[in-house]
Amino acid sequence: MRFSRVLLLLSGLLLTIPASAAAVPLRAGEHLGQELAGEQLPLWPAGQVPGETGTARPARVVERSDDPAHPDRFIDQVDAPYLLVHTPARANGRALLVIPGGGYQRVVIDKEDSALVQEWVDHAGYTLFVLRYRLPQAGRDRQAALADAQRALRVVRDQAARRRLDADSVSVMGFSAGGHVAARLATGFDAPVYPPRDAIDRLSARPARAVLVYPVIDMGAHAHSGSRGRLLGEQPDAALAAQYSMQQHVRADMPPTLLIHANDDRVVNVHNSEVMAQALAKAGVEHELHLFAHGGHGFGMRMPPDSTLAVWPLLAQRWLQATEAAH
Repeated sequence: MRFSRVLLLLSGLLLTIPASAAAVPLRAGEHLGQELAGEQLPLWPAGQVPGETGTARPARVVERSDDPAHPDRFIDQVDAPYLLVHTPARANGRALLVIPGGGYQRVVIDKEDSALVQEWVDHAGYTLFVLRYRLPQAGRDRQAALADAQRALRVVRDQAARRRLDADSVSVMGFSAGGHVAARLATGFDAPVYPPRDAIDRLSARPARAVLVYPVIDMGAHAHSGSRGRLLGEQPDAALAAQYSMQQHVRADMPPTLLIHANDDRVVNVHNSEVMAQALAKAGVEHELHLFAHGGHGFGMRMPPDSTLAVWPLLAQRWLQATEAAH
């Protein structure tokens, strides 16, 4: 109990973020939408989300597309984080925690969630647990997203036996700012960022493997300015930027890591994946870096079928299967 009070006090003193909790007005062309159908698993016991007080707002789903065949939704106002589960008809026994991007402003739904289902769930047989994580806002601990990711990995492990999944091979895949959250999990899986709630928190939060797709890594010279501004403030000092630059926190006991990026990414510079690969090599961590000439940013599963980029899901699946050889 004493440890919990100290942890919460430190969180409040050191990690409060400069952002607004007010609902962001809808932009032209946006309208309220529907969350994906499917099973939802709450991360935390009701009313026990670390650092949150008061009544949780309903999560808001916003649609940016007028074409029903090509939805483009995101979710924000996440006060009570949860997992959306995609279960295959023929499971391969492996679970994957998916963390979509959105620049720490939103959590995208389609390109990095629903678009995964056909290839990853229906065809390859993965059980996907897609994370709806907390976003920066005034008074919220900067480590909230990491706390949610740690808890999510533990919840998936807790669910593994009843779903006939291999708890030891649970891996994480993050996109863009979600790649930053996944990298934070891969490097900080044992960081004490929230007080334990129940028996689930005795489980390891270390992923077996980490897949980082066009990830935000650096918070310095090559940072994605939007992600950095929302998480750290517009002008973070060098120490704060270093604390959240994931290449500076690579450790020898972190999971093997796969990096996927396009050289022509004009949103999150390819330097992010390159410096992460350099740090992984220096630390002796098993890794692969795949750079594609074309693809830009945010391609998710929407790639031209005749492009070299279209092979990235198969590369990632083959690489994830290497967990079987490791245990």
